[in-house]
This record gives sequence, structure tokens and C-alpha cells, in this order.
Amino acid sequence: MKRFKIEKNFIFSLLAVVFLWLFWLIAYFIVRNDYLLPSVGDTLAETWRLLGTGEFWRAFGGTLLRTLAAFALSLVLGTGLSIIARLFTGVRAFFTPVISVLRSLPTVAIILILLLWTSPAVAPVIVSMLVLLPAVYAAVLAALDEVHGEYGELIRAFRVSNRRAVIKLYLPLAAPPVLGQAGGIFSLGLKITVSGEVLASTYRSLGGLMQEAKMYVQMPALLALTLVTVLTGFLLEGLCRLAYRLLVRWRP
Repeated sequence: MKRFKIEKNFIFSLLAVVFLWLFWLIAYFIVRNDYLLPSVGDTLAETWRLLGTGEFWRAFGGTLLRTLAAFALSLVLGTGLSIIARLFTGVRAFFTPVISVLRSLPTVAIILILLLWTSPAVAPVIVSMLVLLPAVYAAVLAALDEVHGEYGELIRAFRVSNRRAVIKLYLPLAAPPVLGQAGGIFSLGLKITVSGEVLASTYRSLGGLMQEAKMYVQMPALLALTLVTVLTGFLLEGLCRLAYRLLVRWRP
């Protein structure tokens, strides 16, 4: 049954790729303008060329490091805030409007403001962290609420201290469901980071290369960089999903 489910998911994923490829082909033959939409072949050829250059890999490494930094910061802050919110009802009520404000912040405006205070290399990290923080906070808090619903009475009955409950119970039991959502959050962080790099013209970044390709009307390079970003997002989600399955399998 499990093998059938995996094969079914693979078939649907393959059909989605075929559909996107056909959509691209149809759009190319309708537009018939390589300056607006290059062919699939030209884009793949440009992707292969980029993969063989040191400039691309330096840019890719810079973007990946910024994404990892933003994700790590949002994970630490989001987890810390959610633990405090779970333990103290008043603090939870205080955080609710703050998180709502963070969700509604306009990304472009925040990047432009941050560029006045920080550098083009730092601004994308901060804005990505601000976007990811509400998602991490909500995911961790929901997992903690579920754990509390199952074990709250037991904690109170044995008078377990908050510190011990968090370290020994809340965090270990909340980790698997949070990790199950980490892939989507990580992929979102990559998208926001690249968008921030484009607006900030960050040096040695995928966003910076996209901005350069747009400036010189190099559409195959622009689409190739976009394709690489999308595939990297899929890879990050897949790795997080694999880690989740391994964690659930090894969980005692």
C-alpha cells in the first residue's frame, strides 16, 4: 500500500512537470519572441552553461547561506516566542497582534527601508526572517498546543516545572510536526531571499545575477536562474521531508 502511494505521487509529480513543459512550449509558439520568452532548449542550454561557471556557484552559495541564516534566525526566535506564549496566556495575547502585523508587512517597502539601515547583503536576510517568523511561530505554537492538550493534565498532576516540561516534553514531541512543515517554510525563505537580493542588487547572489540578466535583456539567463531557484526550493523541501520521515521512523 505504501509503495503504491509513493508510485502514485511520483506519477502525479511527473504529470505536473509534463504539463508545465507543454505550457511553456505553447506560450513560446504564441509569443514567438526570444526577447520575451526564450525556448526551453535555449533556457536549458543556458542553465548548463551557468552550472559550469564559478561566478554562478559563488552567487548560489551566497544566496543559500543567506536563506539558511534567515531560516535559522526565524526558527530560534519563532520557537522561543512560541514557548513563552504557550506558558503565559497574557504574553500570547500580546504576541497575537504583533505576529499579525509581521504577516501583513509589505516586503518591498521593508527591503527599501532596510537598505537605508543595513547593506545589500544583510537586508535580504532580515526581510526573509521577518516573513518566515510568523510561519514558524504559528507552526511551533500549534504543535505545542497539541502536546499540551495531550499531556497538560499529567504535567500539572506531577507538578513538573516549566523548564523541565519544555526541555523533556514539549520540544521533543513538537519537533516532528514542525519538521514536517519546515520544507515549505524553507522554500518560502529561499523565494523571499532571492526577491530581496533582486531589489537590493546584492553582490554574489542569485538575485543579483537576475538583476544583471534583466538589465542586459538576457532572458535565457534570467529564466535559467529562475529554474535553478525553483529546483533548489524543491530540493530543500524534499530534504526536509526526508528528515521528517527518518525522525518519525526512529522516534521511540
